[in-house]
Amino acid sequence: MLQDIRENAQGTIAKIIVGLLILSLSIWGMDAIIGGFSGEPEVATVNGEDITEREFLRVVQMESQRRLSAMESPDPSLLNEDQIRKDVLDSLIREQVLIQDANAQGLALNDADIDALITQMPQFQVDGQFNRDRFVATVRNMGMGVAEFREAMRKQYVLNQIRTGIIQSAVVADENAGQLLRIQNQTRSFRVLDIPASAVASNVSVTDSDVEEFYQQNASAFQQPERVDAAYITLSLGALAENIDISDEELQAYYEQRAADLASEERRASHILIEEGSEADQTMATIKERLGDGEAFSDLAKEFSIDTVSAQQGGDLGYAGRGIYDKAFEEALFALEEGEISDPVRTSFGVHLIRLEDVRQSEVPPLSEIEDQLRRELARDKARERFAEVRAQLADSAYAADDLEGPAKELGLEVREAKAITREGGQPPFDHQGLVRQLFSEDVLKAGYNTELIDVGDDASVVARVREYHEAEQLPLAEVRESIRATLEQRKTREALVERADAIIASLEAGEPIESEEEWSSFENLARNSSDAAPAVIQQAFSLPRPDEGEARYGKTVASNAASVIALEAVKDGEVAEDSTELNQLRDFLASLEGQREYASYQQFLRNRAEVERP
Repeated sequence: MLQDIRENAQGTIAKIIVGLLILSLSIWGMDAIIGGFSGEPEVATVNGEDITEREFLRVVQMESQRRLSAMESPDPSLLNEDQIRKDVLDSLIREQVLIQDANAQGLALNDADIDALITQMPQFQVDGQFNRDRFVATVRNMGMGVAEFREAMRKQYVLNQIRTGIIQSAVVADENAGQLLRIQNQTRSFRVLDIPASAVASNVSVTDSDVEEFYQQNASAFQQPERVDAAYITLSLGALAENIDISDEELQAYYEQRAADLASEERRASHILIEEGSEADQTMATIKERLGDGEAFSDLAKEFSIDTVSAQQGGDLGYAGRGIYDKAFEEALFALEEGEISDPVRTSFGVHLIRLEDVRQSEVPPLSEIEDQLRRELARDKARERFAEVRAQLADSAYAADDLEGPAKELGLEVREAKAITREGGQPPFDHQGLVRQLFSEDVLKAGYNTELIDVGDDASVVARVREYHEAEQLPLAEVRESIRATLEQRKTREALVERADAIIASLEAGEPIESEEEWSSFENLARNSSDAAPAVIQQAFSLPRPDEGEARYGKTVASNAASVIALEAVKDGEVAEDSTELNQLRDFLASLEGQREYASYQQFLRNRAEVERP
């Protein structure tokens, strides 16, 4: 048998197979060969097809990172892991039913299509050519294997086809868009009678018994929550930097090192911007062909560019340095030589063709002008190296210590105090929920340990301990009497204003004269976004029904210190020009909303029909 295997391995078929394996490995790596052969546990089965645990955990990790990055102060302890896992599994189930539906419709990409897409992606290219090492490294950094990435691309492409097809098929009737625009551009004429709080002051009275009754009925609202007084040490990069001396020699060397950066470069660009869409590539090809035939970039910008402001100037955007434009636009612009035109560049604004017109560079400012700035930069750079070392020392020292005085003295840091910190937090740094949670933990609050060293910002870390604990307690009536009185006076004033406004409206609707020291203010043909009247008055005036000819509709607004009666007298619908830009934009927007609603309904329909099993 071994002899048979040895002889077959020398045959033509075996050589072909080995050749194909080597080719696959050289392009895609081992994942392309073994990715589909490993049996994996599943987290759910959708219509007989498994969602693997590996895929689920990878997406959970990505979603956790996304939610962390959205936090102002990222803190993993604030993540709701159970909710994340639930959301991710629901999302994967919806994705699976869509993929199955796409397969049933024959929507698919073959391997050659996937390869073509991957090799054309800029993030996998070096000097404009696909680079296997960069591709594999990038995919690995995403926590995926090559086979997984290829399959994810296949899925997303198909899902986008379905989503785009449904959304772009949505239709909104012109009359519906026109009617909405007429309502949106409506103007209204009305009168306003203001009623100040002073007009009802004689009707407002708060007695001591009112205050006491309110206190008794709302006792829980007048509790002082449990709180702690804490000692803490803050280690900050800024404080370390302030204690670092920079010699003149170091400063001079740093100045010379930074010279190239200090001479800021600005580039003058022109661009042609077109809308992204199915015809974008063809339009760009037409523009480049006409440029190749000798037509001026400025003329084509005036003809094609949807950036109407720059188009009037032949596409000219003026001079700008780095950090001004969209990242993709900036990278393309700063890679051009003077007079060179870029390939099409896609941003959130659309598709650009960029021409570099000129480059100018400023002089390096003299050292005397920027000495303080450079000293601070150099000190922070040195402090950053020291920060990690001191942070590790503080974490170890505070963990082993019975107080904070020892670690503070050892590292030359200051022990500070903060009072009345509740479970909701306190003044910085106790506005950080991770630090507060540790402060109220069993080990710290009752056992008397220090907290762990908590990073409360990119450049600051804090360790704390409880000095004194105060239990929750009821505030005495004497301390809150005046605040209760003010609350009741405000409440009764508002009630009195409501009564006065309602009485005035009732008289007006009955055709009776009203007695008021105030005069009506008139407003003619005000739009919804007008600033001529108070926002609350505008909102109420536009919420009233359309009045009949010669009559008025009445409404009111009430605040704690004033009320207003509104008499709506006339409504004028806005004018809508056929095929106007405003109408077309609104119609497209409504169609997009309708398409998204239809897509969501389609997803839900497939989900409801699917058979889902969970282990």
